[in-house]
Amino acid sequence: MRLLLMSDTHLPKRAKELPARLLADIPHADVVVHAGDWVDTDTLDLLENRSKRLVGVYGNNDGPGLRARLPEVARVALGGLRLGVVHETGAAQGREARCAARFPDLDVLVFGHSHIPWDTTAETGLRLLNPGSPTDRRRQPYCTYMTAEVADGRLRHVELHRLPRR
Repeated sequence: MRLLLMSDTHLPKRAKELPARLLADIPHADVVVHAGDWVDTDTLDLLENRSKRLVGVYGNNDGPGLRARLPEVARVALGGLRLGVVHETGAAQGREARCAARFPDLDVLVFGHSHIPWDTTAETGLRLLNPGSPTDRRRQPYCTYMTAEVADGRLRHVELHRLPRR
């Protein structure tokens, strides 16, 4: 099972549209995960229409329209993998322990908010992934998103994709 992970799209504030390379990757994903800060419902509509399956949450910049359609926290089982999605996890320092305590029932937690790619594993085995942002790199050298595979209940082949600078 192939996953495509993104967060913090902030459309149309940070960019007019999602990058072409990201859009081209969507049909190859069995599940698209968005960790919040969509900003507009058009992006949610687009991903619902183009994705085989979409798992998303709202972020701190998402208004009532998105909050009415999305949860704050999502939990799904994907081929035996227990995956969760949330927008904010707090400060980087202590993140692994804090998230492991908050989400003891998960194998993987996808989060956003910082626009900074992150891939670590807590002492409990919880894998934490932040795909960065495909539209707003902030202080990062590139806009980014991630892909991964799920096989035999395990996450494999996590890859950070750097998008061309605009």
